Amino acid sequence: MDTSTRWRVIAPFGCLAGLVAAAGGLGAAELVAATSRQFQSPVIDVADRVVDGVPRQVKELAIRWFGTNDKVALLVGISVLLAVYAAAVGVVSLTRRRQWALFGIGLFGLAGAYASQSTRRSAPGIAVLPSVVGALIAAGLLIVLRRSLMSSPAARRADSDSDVDVDIDSPALRAQRNPSIAELVPNDRRRFLAAAGLTGVAAVVAGAGGRRLAGRASASASRAALDLPAATSPLTAAPAGISIPVEGVSPFFTPNRSFYRIDTAITVPQVPVDGWRLKVDGMVDRPFELSFDELVGRDLVEADITLTCVSNEIGGNLLGTARWLGVRLDDLLAEAGISPDADQIVGRSVDGYTCGFPTAALDGRDALIAIGMNGELLPVEHGFPARLIVPGLYGYVSATKWLEQIELTRFDDYDQYWVERGWVADAPIKVQSRIDTPRGLSKVAAGRVAIGGVAWAQTRGIERVEVRVDDGEWLEATLADELNDVTWRQWSLAWDAAPGRHSVTVRATEKNGPIQTEERSEPFPSGATGQHQIVVIVQ
Repeated sequence: MDTSTRWRVIAPFGCLAGLVAAAGGLGAAELVAATSRQFQSPVIDVADRVVDGVPRQVKELAIRWFGTNDKVALLVGISVLLAVYAAAVGVVSLTRRRQWALFGIGLFGLAGAYASQSTRRSAPGIAVLPSVVGALIAAGLLIVLRRSLMSSPAARRADSDSDVDVDIDSPALRAQRNPSIAELVPNDRRRFLAAAGLTGVAAVVAGAGGRRLAGRASASASRAALDLPAATSPLTAAPAGISIPVEGVSPFFTPNRSFYRIDTAITVPQVPVDGWRLKVDGMVDRPFELSFDELVGRDLVEADITLTCVSNEIGGNLLGTARWLGVRLDDLLAEAGISPDADQIVGRSVDGYTCGFPTAALDGRDALIAIGMNGELLPVEHGFPARLIVPGLYGYVSATKWLEQIELTRFDDYDQYWVERGWVADAPIKVQSRIDTPRGLSKVAAGRVAIGGVAWAQTRGIERVEVRVDDGEWLEATLADELNDVTWRQWSLAWDAAPGRHSVTVRATEKNGPIQTEERSEPFPSGATGQHQIVVIVQ
């Protein structure tokens, strides 16, 4: 049998053996990971490590390409790479160099163990256990699958030799006409496929069992057992005048299911309220802790606030408005007694993520420890049981989800997660505007066309919005009523559209402040600038 034929025979069995062994190892790792909240799946540990270590440009590219599906794309990418790696290991296992295959499995186990200790979450040393167990199971399964291909006693004796691997060109084997790995007989194939099938089923059962066990700690059940508490002084319903009657403009309040989600959590942290505590400490006179019941037993306030992600590009949709329910942060910290030397408030998430913003933000604005969103408890993916909301600051410095600690410190002493990666420490939201309708490159009929969108300059408010078609004059748009200065404002303009290809540009002016600049800049390091422009084809 020539070399090319031999490889064509070996490769499919090797790929399948590697994939099935890897699946079995990962299934076992999932099962072990489900036994303790200190553990994570090796795949998730590695993904967390990638998120924390990947260059900023790659993060921005992922958000630009995949938006809020960036984490799904990362997990799919890691799974594909793992499958290719496992298939290659399986092929190597059917050559004379089977030791290299076991070494390859060991490397993956070490990578998972290293990642479990290197992410931002404070994991104990025992957190390496899922990776170690998974690697051992995968190695054992690969050996079993490899040997299941060998029906001849000579092949099995050669395979069990600790010093040499099976030589598929062995004269002894050829002389005895016993099949080598490359010369499989039907019985070998059947035994191998049966072993692979059983292993695959066991892997699925183990993985599903691990997911089911992990689901016992799901926050959804905890959330479903609670009722939304009432605000001490509820807000009245928002007046109708805050919305403009133009189809295609974003609704003033963003539905929870449509609200953008940008964070570093590969899987949504599951935080049941039983056992959850909020710690307030650092540079305070009276540190304390609160249970969830103690937190919601305080005076609760409602506030309408627009949140904005610093990664939002010109014309982007990484922002939204909600009616939030929570405890005022300034009241809570007043009880703790902030040291005069403290100038930074750090919010810490259960997964180790941190945000940090100036104590100067406690200037009377409705900074909240939020527990409700648009008339329901916080959705799990948006931070249940509690998160920080600070109007006027980009989310990366202020909007800690799955909050477990508020620490008072100094900017000179501590850099939060994104500041360590080059973003600015103080991040007020810049004035911006967006065209929602018509969509870019859309085709519209000649005549009266409604142009509409939103503009925002949180904590300052919007004074004017203007629209320009092609190189014409700036035309003042009609503004909807302002709800407050920390929410966006809708606007519209009636345009007499003539046939042809036209560019439409929008700009906003903040109250007693500057006009939105036309100078374009990327989101890094302090938020994008520039004017949103679209092209419309009038027929």
